[in-house]
Amino acid sequence: MSPIHRTRIKICGLTREADVDAAVAAGADAIGFVLYPKSPRHVSPQRAAELARRLPAFVTPVLLLVNASADEVQAACAAVPQAVLQFHGDETPAECAVSGHAFIRAARIPTGPAGAGFDLLKYAEDFSAAQAILLDAHVEGYGGAGQSFDWTAFPWSHPQLNASSRLVLSGGLTPANVTDGIRLVRPWAVDVSSGVEALGADGVSTVKGVKDPQRLHAFVAAVRAADALLS
Repeated sequence: MSPIHRTRIKICGLTREADVDAAVAAGADAIGFVLYPKSPRHVSPQRAAELARRLPAFVTPVLLLVNASADEVQAACAAVPQAVLQFHGDETPAECAVSGHAFIRAARIPTGPAGAGFDLLKYAEDFSAAQAILLDAHVEGYGGAGQSFDWTAFPWSHPQLNASSRLVLSGGLTPANVTDGIRLVRPWAVDVSSGVEALGADGVSTVKGVKDPQRLHAFVAAVRAADALLS
């Protein structure tokens, strides 16, 4: 029997100690803190540092930045020096690399058929210095807003993409669909935010920045089930 490939799991948009603890208990490999002031899940670098101190060894903090100035990037690195940076705006390869920190680059993929002509191969080449390319849906503003792109749009087996060691699947993932996403893309990791948030009073909308422990555990269980199916 072939060994099981363990898809890594990043939980993003955490704002509370209880949610950090719940995500770690569920089995998260990385925890994302949003430093973009316009996001409803925004935390300051100092607050991110407080939350990151709760993380045990081998659970990685990730700081999400959107078109931040060089000074803001340096302040983020100083606050959480062990973090990986995630650039989610219009940053150039040089702007991503200037801090000297390990970084992830988000690719904002149009939600139309076949990725609406997005050249992911060129994007991956342009950002070859990134530790990973995070695949998110391109919507108004920044972030996937809980939407998915066409998971059949790209040649995931292409060596230039190297999906199983370099791609992070994000955008609209939930416990109900993450198994399909992993089956189609075979990514190194998956990234979820709204898909594991607590539901509001209407039972449909989510409370942004507040995670649901049951949904966290269900998401991780679905990822592990996908790994078992593909082993």
